This record gives sequence, C-alpha cells and structure tokens, in this order.
Amino acid sequence: MRSRVLLLFLFLRPCFSEFTVVTSDSSNLVDSPQTGFSSRARTDPNEQRAVYEIMAATGNTWAASIPDVCRGRWHGIECMPDSDDVYHVVSLSFGALSDDTAFPTCDDAPHGGATLSPAVLRLPHLRSLFFYRCLTANPQPIPAFLGRLGSTLRSLVLRDNGHVGPIPPELSNLTLLRVLDLHGNRLGYSIPSSFSSLINLQLLDLSGNQLGGAVPELSSPTLSVLDLNHNLLHCRIPSSLSNCESLLKIDLSRNRFIGSIPDSLKSLQNLILLDLSHNSLSGGLPCSSKNGYISLQSLILSGNPMISATIPEDCFAGMKKLNTLILSGMGLEGPIPESMSELQNLRVLHLDENKLNGSIPDSFKGLDKLSELRLEDNRLVGRIPFEKEMMWRMGRKLKVSNNSGLCFEMGNGGDEGLESMAGISYCDPETMWRVGEENSGRVGTKHLSAWMGGGWRNSVVSRSSAEIRAIGVLQICFLLVMFFIFLVV
Repeated sequence: MRSRVLLLFLFLRPCFSEFTVVTSDSSNLVDSPQTGFSSRARTDPNEQRAVYEIMAATGNTWAASIPDVCRGRWHGIECMPDSDDVYHVVSLSFGALSDDTAFPTCDDAPHGGATLSPAVLRLPHLRSLFFYRCLTANPQPIPAFLGRLGSTLRSLVLRDNGHVGPIPPELSNLTLLRVLDLHGNRLGYSIPSSFSSLINLQLLDLSGNQLGGAVPELSSPTLSVLDLNHNLLHCRIPSSLSNCESLLKIDLSRNRFIGSIPDSLKSLQNLILLDLSHNSLSGGLPCSSKNGYISLQSLILSGNPMISATIPEDCFAGMKKLNTLILSGMGLEGPIPESMSELQNLRVLHLDENKLNGSIPDSFKGLDKLSELRLEDNRLVGRIPFEKEMMWRMGRKLKVSNNSGLCFEMGNGGDEGLESMAGISYCDPETMWRVGEENSGRVGTKHLSAWMGGGWRNSVVSRSSAEIRAIGVLQICFLLVMFFIFLVV
C-alpha cells in the first residue's frame, strides 16, 4: 500500500504545482520576474472590486480592508502586470492544502454558508481557480457560469468541496483547460460527452464521485493523468484512450466496467500505471508483446472475475520495468508461469485468492528486489523455494497460507519469516519428494506451528500400516532379548 501511495504522489506532484504556478499565454501581460512594484503600479479597479466580492462570499471579509489586493496580496492570490503597470489577478486559491500552504479558508459567510461568487467572471485574466475542502458546510452544484471564464483559464480545481448534482456541460467551453480536478465530491449523473472537446487537458481527475454511464471519447494528445476511480461508471473501457499518447496514469478502479481490456492500450508507450481493479472485466489478462506496455511499472487488476482464465507463459514478456503486479481475487487457474521470474524489477507481487495450482517456480528465488509476495488461498503444492536472505527481506509480507500442499524446507534459513507462514508444513528431508503425493499413505511433513513456540512440540510423523507392524515386531524382539539376558544373569 505504501508503494502505491508514493507512486500516486509522484503522479500528482507536478499537477499540484500548476495550481499555484502561473503559466504564460498570449495576452499582453508582462510575463517576467517581478522585482517590486513601481510607484504607479496598481490593481485594475474592476478586478479589485470583484476580488472583494469573491472573498466576502467565502467569509473572508477581512480582504476589504486591503486597499490594493495585488500590492498587499496574501498567499492565495497571484497577479501580473500589463505593459502599463496595471496589475491583473491571474490566480485565486482557497483551502488549507497543507501546513505550508495556508490559502484563505472558507468560513461562514454573513448570509449563510460560503459560496463561489459569479464575480470570478469579472477577472478576465484568470488562469487558475482552486477550491479545496472549502464549501462543505453548504453543499451546492458546480456553477454553470464557470464555463464562461474564457480562454485564459488553464486550471480548475474544485476538490473535496461536497459539490452535488451533475457536472455542468458548459465546462467543455474551457477549451484551453489543462487541469480539471473535481475529485472527492458527490457529483452524479454522467460525464458530459462534450468533454471530448477538451483536447488540451493534461490532467482529468473525476475520482471519488457517483458518476455513472459511459466514458466520453477522449483524444487529448497531452493528457497524462486520467483518474476516474471510485465511481459508478458502467460501460466498456473506450479503446479511444490509446489516442491519448501522453498518458502516464490510468486509474479506472472501483467502477462497474465490463467487457475485455482494450488491446489498443498496449500502444501507450509512456504509460506507467494501469489500475483497472474491482470492476467486472473479463476476457483475459492484458498481455504484452515485445513492444507492448514497455514503460509500465504498476499493473493492478485485482477483483475482476476472470473465471477460468490462466496466466499465459509469456504474458508479461514486454513489461521489463514492471515493479508492482496485483492479480488478487480474479479466479485465475493453472500454474504460475516460470517466465514471471524474468521480471527482475518486481517488488510487489500479489497472486492470492485465486485457483492457481502446481508449485512456486524455483526461479522466483532470483527475484532479488521482491519485498512483498502474496500467494495465500490457492491450490499450490511442493517446496517453498526461498532462502534465508529472501525470507529476511519479505518477513511478514510473504504470505502463503491456505495452500495445503505447500511445505517449507528448514535448511533454507532456519526460523526466519516463519511467523508469516503459520500452518505451512515442514518438508521432511528424508521424504520430501513424497509431499503432496498419495504414495502408500506415507507423508513426511511436520507442521511449522509446532516450531512457533520455540522448538518442535507434539510434532507427528504419520506412518504406513506396514511400518507400524514392523516397529511392533522390533519392540517385541527387543523385549525378548532383554528377558533372556535377565535369565542368563
């Protein structure tokens, strides 16, 4: 989980920088470092009045006491001058993003809860509008008037504000928008089909809402992050996503997607993370050829009921950079391919809660970077091949329970890691080749649970009936010999 959170942060970090860093455009603003205000510098008076109204609507009435909002600006407002030294508001941000980023919060306004004022339409140079956890006390729809903000707007972030109702289709008028983030609200209905016209998007995050229906045909060549997780989307994954050739991350997890995974996605040569987990996808795994998914580092497909599907031998041959592979709870059958040991960058591998059979490939002990392996709740048999160093490295993140045919050879590293394998049998060296076989009723195993308390306790070695009879005869012979010695003495 930690690795997944870190990877998500790395994806979003460049996007957050765009929330506060103003980018250049073709307007007449002077886009160069500002060393200070000249004596004649001033804020555009119409924009200053608009800012007063916007701040008052969010409960920040203190702003009205600032005679010039650009010269006396606070953290959360950004201004740029034009050639006449008149300053214009280009960015407004609200909400406590972090302890180091103290934007104005949205307190109770004088006449009710905080609102997003239409006065933002009087900021003709606005490029970034950011509201974070700011309107939750007064849940309200996203205002349709935001679609009239004009061609200067580059970033619109309304994140975790409790917004309700549909996404206004008017937002598709913002054709130069690069960032659209509506995460963590209570938005319903469907994603407007007109979003296909947002061809300059770099990030689209609609996750954590209640959106249903289909995903519109997206074709932005600059789109790098698409996050629609935790919604109610019910459709096939559009193959047109392959037209978004800059995609780094696709997260469609925890929806109701159906059908097969489009084969065209393998052409996304920059894709790093693909999370399609917890849907209703079928039709087999997204295998790669030598030229498919060449940059993929994380593939997460758990919770899709691909009943009776198998893992093809060379399914992951083209994914040389893969470090996280999650295939839990998919109903997969058959053996674990030996070729998976060729994924030398693999750190996290989950194959638990399937119906996999056969043995754990002996070559898995060559996965030097593997730190988390989950194989529990399968039908695996045979010897667990990992040695001391690997057991130490994985510790409790090695999970192999509920595989009744597995056993562990104690010579491979003493008791390291045994706390994560309670219930797994110990392979008796003398009879290890018979483990899992019904050969004359002989089974040579001892349970590791007997070792857990500090040594073998009440361990049982079951024997055939012939062995038991032979031991009985030997015991009788021993007693007779002792009796004759006693008589002679």
